[in-house]
Amino acid sequence: MPRRKKAPRKRGGAGVAIYHDMRVEEDFERCAQRLVETIAFAARTQPGKKRYLYLDVQGHRNDAGGYDRDAGEIMGNFLLTFLMPYLSEASTPLGAFRNPREQRDDVPDVVAIADPDERPDELLNLAKRVRGSKQDARRSRPSLSAIADYLGVEEVACIICWSTPVHRAHAVPDSLGGSNDVRNFAPLCEEHHEQAPDVIDAESFWRWIDYTCQKEERKRVALIHKAAPALIPDPGPEPDRASGTFFEQVKRELIDLYGWVESDFEGLAWSRVLDDFYVVLEQATGKHFGVDRKVSTYAWAYNVAKKRVELRDLAGGGLPSA
Repeated sequence: MPRRKKAPRKRGGAGVAIYHDMRVEEDFERCAQRLVETIAFAARTQPGKKRYLYLDVQGHRNDAGGYDRDAGEIMGNFLLTFLMPYLSEASTPLGAFRNPREQRDDVPDVVAIADPDERPDELLNLAKRVRGSKQDARRSRPSLSAIADYLGVEEVACIICWSTPVHRAHAVPDSLGGSNDVRNFAPLCEEHHEQAPDVIDAESFWRWIDYTCQKEERKRVALIHKAAPALIPDPGPEPDRASGTFFEQVKRELIDLYGWVESDFEGLAWSRVLDDFYVVLEQATGKHFGVDRKVSTYAWAYNVAKKRVELRDLAGGGLPSA
């Protein structure tokens, strides 16, 4: 695993230390839910012990070089107003905070969080979505060392499987208007670069990265369980992403990544999505490595088509289809 430039310093007395790295692919929604789940687990398994949260942030920079909205909301409003009652202390890149009251153990297991940055007009108009409002206009790609500096790591490796060498992969491809801003790059090995979606939405690219990272983690846990079953619980079967027909792989990704259910693939609901799918595929996706069809690109296009259909239904059918 690539080494971080700085390790969090332990502070406070005896208790439970909780470390979380808000990686570049984590948005506010996923980071917030994982923090809640981790703190809830600590409260259940070691009730009464003081909990110390150490939060680091990877990437997530805004146009001015500070932290972007997702990271700022996590370290600011969400941490201070929602999480602090369940902690004794929290340490973040913006500073350390102490709970002046006795920490609580009644941590909720799940919080309802929606993506605050996803706007209906962007989906209906198939607008490009990037990180930051002022993309760097540089004509050449940033160096690997510049990407490493942005990510806060000493060594550049694939952010999914940690292997080397890596490609400098665009979040939004240059063929779809993506820039050479350092925020528009992820270090990926050749295999994962070939699998990554070619779409106009950078946040969906990062969401796919996060999803694929979780799959890789489950594979690593399964290997550890196989070698030492008493050491770690069985994570359950992990289907091979490359198995099955092309559409079976797309369907699996729609269910696992985007939360589709079987009824979404049936009858009129599926027929209406298909009508919109080809519009999305033509106007908002590209091709990379000479590959005509990618599982991740098709899954994204189907999901966007479904959202567009649902948005028009909510508006009473008064919104255009393209």
